[in-house]
Amino acid sequence: MKRNPRRDGQKTAQLCAQVREALSLALAGIADDVILGLYVLDVTPAPDSTRLRVQLGVSDDAEPDDVHERLDRYAGRLRNEVAGAIHRKKTPTLVYELMPRGLGPGPQNPGA
Repeated sequence: MKRNPRRDGQKTAQLCAQVREALSLALAGIADDVILGLYVLDVTPAPDSTRLRVQLGVSDDAEPDDVHERLDRYAGRLRNEVAGAIHRKKTPTLVYELMPRGLGPGPQNPGA
């Protein structure tokens, strides 16, 4: 049976939207000042839906090493939240990319 590339693209877009929403809620629920300063800009396949690139907006004064350390600390919790929000047999691998405020497709000054 042939696969429908249009349908596959729609399912991938739907998955990315679900992951974006789940991560936004999960990040907001973590009582950590560094994590609370993050916001999800975009979620895209990297290179497919088994691995997703999550672009996170960070404040200009955030230390990238500290942000990555905190993301590692909460990785299990974030992955668990994503697993509960999507309808897949396997939870995709999440790869985080930090974007300074003002870059990327998301809000330029959240909370301002």
